Amino acid sequence: MHLPSGATPPDLADVGRFCAVVVIEDDVTAEWRHRVTDHLYRSGCRYLLAWGRECSLWDDSMDWTNMEAFDFGDIPDEDFVMTTWRDDEPLSEVFWFCKNCAQLSPIDLPQVVILHVSAQPREAELPRTYEQA
Repeated sequence: MHLPSGATPPDLADVGRFCAVVVIEDDVTAEWRHRVTDHLYRSGCRYLLAWGRECSLWDDSMDWTNMEAFDFGDIPDEDFVMTTWRDDEPLSEVFWFCKNCAQLSPIDLPQVVILHVSAQPREAELPRTYEQA
């Protein structure tokens, strides 16, 4: 799913619980990043892999979102979001990790959402790269 910086996040109501790979190729504001991670969490994201520009900030944003959802108290296992950021490896390796390791989560995550934060879409290329990983 292509998402230009500042745009409204896509409707993910029908996806259920999922693993999200966020591919960040644009600079974004902290406020918008938090809005997107909040939307992902409320839509069912329970595993987030961030790759690209300032990806560690996306990891942190989802962690804060997850803690805020429970007033910084205990988070039930089924609502905990595992997060990871990968700034030092190729995107193909992140996709491989998603397919082969993240899917071993104790929570069933049958769907993977690739969220591409960029001015220019790569809607044909990214799914193909994911399938080849």
